[in-house]
Amino acid sequence: HLPSMRTPTEMIVGLVLCPCGLLLTLTGTLAPNWRQVSLVPDQPVDVVWEQGIWDICRERQSTHDRLCGQADELGYFEQVPVRVAQGLMPSSLVVTLLGLVVAALGVRCWQPEPRHLVAGVAGLVLLLSGLMSLVPSSWYTQELWALPAPAGSTLTVGYSLVLSYLGSCLEILGGLALALSFHHCCKER
Repeated sequence: HLPSMRTPTEMIVGLVLCPCGLLLTLTGTLAPNWRQVSLVPDQPVDVVWEQGIWDICRERQSTHDRLCGQADELGYFEQVPVRVAQGLMPSSLVVTLLGLVVAALGVRCWQPEPRHLVAGVAGLVLLLSGLMSLVPSSWYTQELWALPAPAGSTLTVGYSLVLSYLGSCLEILGGLALALSFHHCCKER
């Protein structure tokens, strides 16, 4: 039979969702806003502390004065969910990049036909990377109110945590889509 020059839909879906997930996860990993602490006692009302997995920033919302690199006086960075996120989030990014390279080799890579087995393996790698970033995001959310904060302050979820969740979900969906390539391997045999 003649090779078709069309790339299967599941591969296109995987190659669209996974890089989007990578960008969201990267932003969520680097931006210092997994949690916002507001209405801190003995501070002006408009001061908000933004806590990420690498940095703590203090912002005065009325003037938009922002100062990062704040001292961790309460032991926030010593907490297990933060430590796990510091390890798993960068690891997830590396695994995602590896999965995207393998996916590029499997989807076309200058071949007339896609390599379904390689694309399926890439899907499993990308699925794993999505799970690797979903675990710390979920755990952090579960422990959000248990992590140390000044007594009497208000805690809210930050945008970095939301982006990490969304990125994880996109990577998982993209990985599942690419893993559907195994179906073509079975049909060929």
